[in-house]
Amino acid sequence: MIIVEEIVHDAGNFPSMPQVIYLTRNGLLEPLGQSQVFSYLRGLSQNFHITLITYEKNEDLLDLTRFSRVRAECEGLRIRWLPQRFRPRPKMIAPALSMLRMIWLVRREVRGQGAQLIHARSYIPASVAMIVSWLTLAPFIFDMRALWPEELITAARLRRGSLLHRAIVAAERACLRRAGAVVSLTHAAVDHLNRTYPAEMAGQRVAVIPTCADLDRFVPAVQRPPRQIIGCLGTVLSGWFRLDWLASFISVVAAGDPDVVFELTTRDDPADVRAALDPDGRLGERLRIAASASEDVQRVLQGQTASVMFYAGGQVSELGRSPTRMAEILGCGLPVVANDGVGDVARVIRDYRVGVLAQGPDPQAMSAAWSELLALLEDPDLASRCRKAAEEVFSLEAGTASYARLYHHLTDGDLSCAD
Repeated sequence: MIIVEEIVHDAGNFPSMPQVIYLTRNGLLEPLGQSQVFSYLRGLSQNFHITLITYEKNEDLLDLTRFSRVRAECEGLRIRWLPQRFRPRPKMIAPALSMLRMIWLVRREVRGQGAQLIHARSYIPASVAMIVSWLTLAPFIFDMRALWPEELITAARLRRGSLLHRAIVAAERACLRRAGAVVSLTHAAVDHLNRTYPAEMAGQRVAVIPTCADLDRFVPAVQRPPRQIIGCLGTVLSGWFRLDWLASFISVVAAGDPDVVFELTTRDDPADVRAALDPDGRLGERLRIAASASEDVQRVLQGQTASVMFYAGGQVSELGRSPTRMAEILGCGLPVVANDGVGDVARVIRDYRVGVLAQGPDPQAMSAAWSELLALLEDPDLASRCRKAAEEVFSLEAGTASYARLYHHLTDGDLSCAD
């Protein structure tokens, strides 16, 4: 298998367009990379020269047809894509080695391309960008996405107060202080940061840009499915998804209506997911578990009735969460079944009346949520309200414009572009 390390374009024809390096540990070939990286870059590439550094998983690189198609689209957009191989092992050593190579690579690209800005998506890329910024004076954007240290603690992957935890928090503090701008997914997370790091946040330029969806792709279906199909989109074995809530909801609904089908669209191992949700095998073919290519996700959603998303709400880690799936689900005109305490999810559901908030994992609470959902599905205006919420809260065009204003501000100091 041939792995292309970089694609070089002639940037000399557009001298007035600023050079920007976009750094992410996500893969461009995976669904998240397509929806939350490439979707923005398609628009940003019209006004900025983008060098995109991503970290691709082996299983994605094996799909050479898809790799070639994405590479060709990058070339068409004049995005200089430098795909790197994601190496998860050895478990503790691989991230450190990856970070060192990332520093070398980003510094090389800043110097070689004359980059005026580094856009760092999440904590490790931001730490790299901070070091390279110190070496080259190129400013960087700390695109936080979520409150990563708290997410790791919630998922039991990190112990509060441990050496690693203290190191990550120190990096977080430093990045907040030294970044040219900070991007957060939610206002709730910004409020938390202002309380936790008042000195670092004082005077910092902050933009709140929730996860957005391409609403030209994610549109309501022409016809509703002939039977109730309850979906769940994305990983459920992450450690911060409430798998027990999902299992309870499925159990209650399955017992109450033998015709309902449950459709999980995930890249998690199907055997592990089925063992967690249907250990006795009673659901059989009523429980469908399969992955989907990112370009097909909208068609999957259009064949469903509603979608379920439960996160470990009520904890600090969830203040910064803005689920990508919510934007896509609402864009397709579907209501969501969720829980409170997760970023701005409950606020959107209540303000637009586009879903149901389950009050707990017990059968009584899930039965009440199911009854409320059935009543909501009878509302003929539901799909249009879901679509309206997506357009007003999660518009890709609005999110791209917000990033463009930050880019302009940091590359040419144009304060008129400020939010």
